[in-house]
Amino acid sequence: MTTDLASRARSALGESTVTFDCCDTAFLVRAAGRNASAATRRARDAALDLERVLDAFDSRSAVSRLNRTGRIDDATVAAVVRRGLEYRERTDGAFDIGAGATEARVKEYIAGESDARPRGADPTQSARVAVDGTTVETDGRLDLNGLAKGFIVDRAAAELDGFARTGFVDGGGDISAPTGPVAVESPFGGDRPLRVLDTSWNVATSSGHRRGRGGVDHIYDPRGGRVGARHDLVTVVARRDCTEADALATTLGALPLADALSLAEDWSGLEAFVVHDGVFHATTGFSDHVA
Repeated sequence: MTTDLASRARSALGESTVTFDCCDTAFLVRAAGRNASAATRRARDAALDLERVLDAFDSRSAVSRLNRTGRIDDATVAAVVRRGLEYRERTDGAFDIGAGATEARVKEYIAGESDARPRGADPTQSARVAVDGTTVETDGRLDLNGLAKGFIVDRAAAELDGFARTGFVDGGGDISAPTGPVAVESPFGGDRPLRVLDTSWNVATSSGHRRGRGGVDHIYDPRGGRVGARHDLVTVVARRDCTEADALATTLGALPLADALSLAEDWSGLEAFVVHDGVFHATTGFSDHVA
């Protein structure tokens, strides 16, 4: 069957789009093909179920219990923590799930719950973490937000898999293998996108322009000192999955420009687009993913 015939067949079988709020942002799930409506509902339910597990600011969540007690037995939390520890090692601490105390101070300040301007992370105080099967133990507060949304997008997108069906999940700019063009929205306003992507890789964008207070946004350098994104915008495309795209977009957003571009160039299966002080920078292969 040709691609055009397959596309018409999927359309004839049905299309479905579901939108909902999750992880403090708008999610969109779209599917075309066999049982599309049931698949998008499953994806939505999976995302919301995972949010209830991973939301560190919901006192009922598994992550909140872990941060309170230092120990939890939960397969989902263990899976996210394993990925977080992988990125802590591979980035030499530029991504660190152990900096949860800093993340909490930043979140409270942005939300207006505290007037104390958050100070930078102290890398010597990074929480120690151990994972054994589905059990996670830590001696401090963890920050899984740098990859949790990407993880949720991946798990929700898996619910769309099926015979004669295609689809994707967009979690506020974290997108699982998009099936059409993706506009990179300008942080400077206006309707014209900075780039339009045409890629089968997973996409994530990090930018502090929508979530901040007094020059402080949700990005911080876990290796100490700086709170706030160093760049106007970072967009990453990752071959592996959306979890990786999310984690690396967060990491690059906190690094100085030269370090961010160097890390992205050296990372297999990753390309990045960085807007720094209004100037566009991109890794060598990023143009391959631009329409």
